[in-house]
Amino acid sequence: MESVNIITIISIAFIGSFGHCIGMCGGIVMAYTTKMINPDAPKISQGVAHLLYSFGRISTYTLLGAIFGYLGGVITYSNTANGFLLIFAGFAMVLAGLSLLGKFKFLTIIEHSFSSSKIYKKTFHTILNSQSNLSFYSLGMLNGLLPCGFVYFFAITAASTASPFYGAFVMFIFGMSTMPAMFSLGFITSLARATKFRSIMMSIASITVLFYGIFTIYNGYSYIDKPEKTLTDCHK
Repeated sequence: MESVNIITIISIAFIGSFGHCIGMCGGIVMAYTTKMINPDAPKISQGVAHLLYSFGRISTYTLLGAIFGYLGGVITYSNTANGFLLIFAGFAMVLAGLSLLGKFKFLTIIEHSFSSSKIYKKTFHTILNSQSNLSFYSLGMLNGLLPCGFVYFFAITAASTASPFYGAFVMFIFGMSTMPAMFSLGFITSLARATKFRSIMMSIASITVLFYGIFTIYNGYSYIDKPEKTLTDCHK
């Protein structure tokens, strides 16, 4: 993958995490912090709990990335097919960016009520009533399965790599880049609740998604326009 792509991925995930992720997953973080973590426990113990939760999310994201990357690789059997896949992914990213800006209900349409299912709720409450280190990691993995516009965007990006390895890498970078916001949520509660701050961060991330989508469309067109270009060239 090109270095500019990695920088873009980190930027979108990091900035967006202070807008979208805090709003989407902040309630879960607050819930397990209140229910599962003893406020009188040493700061190190509390920090370990938050880290395990984040590592659980990242594990799920990485696995999803490998799956979507593999599926993208199955679809891609020629440079032309790869070009059309990138163009499709680019248009989906543009729609995702517009949706995150509130201009289009693309993400709302494709999201489903997985979190309201009985199985999810039962599993969530079972884990929430435990205080073991494994429970924090398990809760993070469960959180990683929640329908989320940002996760959809990076899953599309993972599929566009047409590689299980690079797909997993994209989602791993995404998860790692959201850690600062989610890890520090308990220490910046007032900032997390600042609607104006979250709105600004979300707007910046959304615009970046739009430009990245346009770049992906251009990259896909170059595959079709220049058949001699190889798949490896795109991911160097």
